[in-house]
Amino acid sequence: MSDRLQLLNNWLNNVLAGEAYQIAPASADASFRRYFRVTQNNETLIAMDAPPPQEDCHPFVYVAEVFLSAGLNVPKVIASDFEQGFLLLSDLGDKTYLNALNESTANDLYRDACDALVKLQLASKKDTFPLYDEALLTREMQLFPDWYVNKHLGKELSTEQLALMQKTFAVLNDNILAQSQVYVHRDYHSRNLMVCDDNPGILDFQDAVYGAITYDLVSLLKDAYIRWEEDQVLDWVVRYWQSAKKAGLPVPEDIADFYRDFEWMGVQRHIKVLGIFARLYHRDGKDGYLKDMPLVMDYLRRACTRYIELRPFLRLVDSLQGMEHKGGYTF
Repeated sequence: MSDRLQLLNNWLNNVLAGEAYQIAPASADASFRRYFRVTQNNETLIAMDAPPPQEDCHPFVYVAEVFLSAGLNVPKVIASDFEQGFLLLSDLGDKTYLNALNESTANDLYRDACDALVKLQLASKKDTFPLYDEALLTREMQLFPDWYVNKHLGKELSTEQLALMQKTFAVLNDNILAQSQVYVHRDYHSRNLMVCDDNPGILDFQDAVYGAITYDLVSLLKDAYIRWEEDQVLDWVVRYWQSAKKAGLPVPEDIADFYRDFEWMGVQRHIKVLGIFARLYHRDGKDGYLKDMPLVMDYLRRACTRYIELRPFLRLVDSLQGMEHKGGYTF
């Protein structure tokens, strides 16, 4: 038994008053956090192991309180030990959206997820979460040249290529920062949404910020882990936009303007995610995300093709991958 697991068991014995329980791995994520399902008297709880100094439980607990007050279904904190990095949480089950989504379930599941998103956004108040500002947006996109281009592709950018990339980042930021600002979960996708009675159960929200209204919708509908046809995605975007307008959220009056915002926000996210997946592989030794890179790159290429301002960036990406518009990717 690892030292961390022994510490966790010692803590659980104290929290659960010495009553017998069983513990089994529930999941891990892209950080240092691990989750365990604790079973006691036919009931289950989730124990989070977030080892300090790499992780801090305070943001999770704080965001959980804000999201709960907004009416969302997130885990309730039953016990906490911030110094050791342990939380005991209510269990939202083990059926993720990713495992449940198919052609027959998708409309209902995405409707529920969009309804919850509208509920969250309606609760938005400035100064509750950190700003998703230009510095953070740019820092995220910088993962692409640092980790995807340099480490993954093994390429060095010329001065001209770097200038083009930075210009693209600035163009994207101008659009994103002009969008209406709301609460942003920041990883609102099929692996972090659970199928529950009060659907959806929402996990992994500790990095919440105050930012662009399209961000979480992009995470949901241009998901790195599951693909849908573009006309189907557009239909879901329209449905969300209609619901948001009806609820009084500050979305553009014209769906064409909203869809452009959605696509440009997506480009920022796809750039970031490719950098993150490359970093997870090259720095952290996690190769499970390599298989998801082609879908994210496809999202990026399709969106950049549609907007003249983004085509120079697309040509740069193609040249770095040695595509020269002949087809085929280097991953």
